[in-house]
Amino acid sequence: MFTPQGPTLRELAVQALSSTEHGYDLLAPAFDRTPFRTPERVLEATAAALAPLGPFGAGLDLCCGTGAGTGVLRRLCAGPVAGVDFSAGMLGVARAARPDPAAGPAVSWVRADARRLPFRPVFDLVCSFGAFGHFLPGEWPVLFGQVREVLVPGGVFAFPIAAPPRVGSLPYLGLWGFDAAMRLRNALWRPPFVMYYRPFQLSPVRAELERTGFAVGTLPLPELGRTADGSPRGRLVVARRVD
Repeated sequence: MFTPQGPTLRELAVQALSSTEHGYDLLAPAFDRTPFRTPERVLEATAAALAPLGPFGAGLDLCCGTGAGTGVLRRLCAGPVAGVDFSAGMLGVARAARPDPAAGPAVSWVRADARRLPFRPVFDLVCSFGAFGHFLPGEWPVLFGQVREVLVPGGVFAFPIAAPPRVGSLPYLGLWGFDAAMRLRNALWRPPFVMYYRPFQLSPVRAELERTGFAVGTLPLPELGRTADGSPRGRLVVARRVD
C-alpha cells in the first residue's frame, strides 16, 4: 500500500498518537506517497461530472491538504482559486509544488479551520475530497453552514462519496474495524485523532445539507465502476445554495 518513499510504520504510529492537526503536519512530507491521497481517477471523474455544470467563477478547495484536488478547480474555474486547510505542514507541501501557471488560475493557500472559514460569499464552486471523516456528525451543521456562507447564491458545493460496502463483506469489516480502533484509541489517549469512515453516508449527509439550505442532487461517477447490483460505486454530491 505504501511506496518505499512513504512513511515508515513508526512514523505512522507517531502520527496516529498525535492530534489530528499535528498528525497531518508530521505526515505532510510523505502524504502524497500514501494511499490516503485522493486517487487521480476520483479527481478526473469529479472534473468530468462538474464540467457540464460550469462555467464557474471563483473556486475553493475545502480541506485541501497537499493540493491534490485543487487542480480540479483550476481546470473548472475562470476566477481565483483558493485552498484552505488547518495543517501548516500540508499547506507547506502544497505551496512548494508550484502548480503549472498555464494549467489555470494561481492558487491562494489559506490556513484556517473549515468550521470557521475566513471568507465572504465569493465562491461559485466549493469542492472537497476525502476530508469528511475528520468531522463528527454533530459538526456537520456548522461545517455545511460555513460552506453555504462562503458560496454566492446558486453556488455549488460538490464532493464525491462512495457507495457503502455490502454488510459482512471484507471492506465493510475493514471500515468497521478501523472506526472501532479509532474509538478505542480516542477513549484511551489524548489528544484525540478524529477519523471515522462509516458515519459519512449519503442519506444522512443529504438530509443535513437540505436542512442547511442546499438543494441536493447526485451524479454517477461511472469511471469508478459499479457494485454487484449495478449501482455506481461512486457518486458526486452536487449541493446548490438556495436563498
